[in-house]
Amino acid sequence: MLKNLPRLFLFLLGTILVINLLQAHFTELIFDEAYYWYYSKKLAWGYFDHPPMVAWMIKGSSLFFEGELGVRFMSCLLSASTLIILWMTIDHPKKKEYVPHFFVVAFSMSLLNAYGFFTLPDTPLLFFTALFLYVYKRFIAAPSVILSIVLGVVMAALMYSKYHAVLVIVFVLFSNLKLIRDKYAILAVTISLACYAPHFLWLYEHDFVSIKYHLFERPNQAYDFNKFTLGYLVNLLAIFGLTFPFAYYILYKSKPKDIFSKALTFLTYGVLIFFFISSFSKRVQTQWIIVVSIPMVLLIFNYIIENEKTRKWIYGLGIANIIILLYLRVGLIYEPLFPIVFETHGNKKWVDRLEYDVWDIPVVFENSYRNAPMYEFYSGRKAISLNNIQYRQNQYSIDGSEASVQHKRVFYVTPYTRIAGFAYPLPNGDLFYGEYIDHFESYRRLKVILEKDELDNNLDKTFKMKVFNPYEVDIPLDKLKFGLAYLNDYKEVRDIRKVAASPIDATILVLKSNDTVNFTFKLPKTKMEEPGYFRIGISENDLPYGLNGNNIKLK
Repeated sequence: MLKNLPRLFLFLLGTILVINLLQAHFTELIFDEAYYWYYSKKLAWGYFDHPPMVAWMIKGSSLFFEGELGVRFMSCLLSASTLIILWMTIDHPKKKEYVPHFFVVAFSMSLLNAYGFFTLPDTPLLFFTALFLYVYKRFIAAPSVILSIVLGVVMAALMYSKYHAVLVIVFVLFSNLKLIRDKYAILAVTISLACYAPHFLWLYEHDFVSIKYHLFERPNQAYDFNKFTLGYLVNLLAIFGLTFPFAYYILYKSKPKDIFSKALTFLTYGVLIFFFISSFSKRVQTQWIIVVSIPMVLLIFNYIIENEKTRKWIYGLGIANIIILLYLRVGLIYEPLFPIVFETHGNKKWVDRLEYDVWDIPVVFENSYRNAPMYEFYSGRKAISLNNIQYRQNQYSIDGSEASVQHKRVFYVTPYTRIAGFAYPLPNGDLFYGEYIDHFESYRRLKVILEKDELDNNLDKTFKMKVFNPYEVDIPLDKLKFGLAYLNDYKEVRDIRKVAASPIDATILVLKSNDTVNFTFKLPKTKMEEPGYFRIGISENDLPYGLNGNNIKLK
């Protein structure tokens, strides 16, 4: 395959690969990368926030290198492979005359550039989107059983990368609805579902926790035009940088000439419109729309080959984009060059200081799936995140990690309570505080179950709930206290109150292993005028209330 690539193409590709490898080695991890590195320590078919592809990639990287490059090596290879696949997808007879233009188009896109070395779920999403389009182009030209199998496997890999991948598949399908009755397409979907079955099984075994969180439990905010819709429009500019006027002009001027170009335009417009509509209900993160970079590289490059004036503008502005991006990339390593304190700055320093104080004592971070894996990565010491009612669930909530620190002496770190003697500054200026707990014991997997997901907002009414103990040990009830968080209509915690919960059977003093105890409780008074939801948490040994119950709608 590489033999058919122009020498200039290979030279520029090799240059970019070397730059990305050096960047990957010398740049400290960002918090999400540390979190996904934590995923990779225990490979599975799924994780709380995402499908498992990003964890598999990091595990693969660790087989070759240690440190940051041991997290990012596969990302660098996939990024280079993405460029090769995009080039192979283009069949314009003059493409070899414009190799530098191709690299300027691709390398000047901000997130496509950044994900050349960062390891995030979007990295494999970009690669498999490019591969999906490449295989699809050959599939529609000459469908066969072999191509159906390959297409099915690639679609599964897409979905193993990120749930947003469903948009890629759906919008390409919308561009060619005849596929619904095509036997080869049906075979491809069947193969894809079969390959994805292990993740479906994982979701089932974990009570569809990922789907529930992303669709129903995720906190939101009241609609704000500046933060939501205007913010989304700014993101549309950011992914293309200085070339954005010409990029969207080319998208507008690109009229589908065949089934494949129709797929490119449907995919691009579909994703942009989908998230534009979403921006009226939630904040749209920039990386959610990054997938349009793949079809846009193809559309822009094919267009500028035929249009000299636009080609000159794209080339000039693209080089300017690249200069800015390379400057910022150096700033990721050398902090004084970057305009703000970024996630890649100063993490080794705060980790070193904390490790110096606690040495090999496990660290329990309150409500921080970001700091816990960052500390563990750079110190090599055990750390977990203990999530409470003010926060959200994450991988630490479902993987049983608390078992590794049970009944041990731990250093408990919190950003909320000032504790004399131990204060640690983060690079962004925030402080967190710590104290030793000699005999740590938590029961965050206790499950509070209410029969209904909607209750009357009546302070005088008595309600029933069950508490299930999934642990292998019995738990004395006197170790447990109950609290209730009131949330607004956007599922943001606004008030936390104690709850006087009593066992229906007053003779029960112990919550036995793998057993349930029934309680009664009343809703406590709140300063909130009209709370939208509540959820119940359990405090064990006077720790903050946990995330033990689901959000219950108040009517």
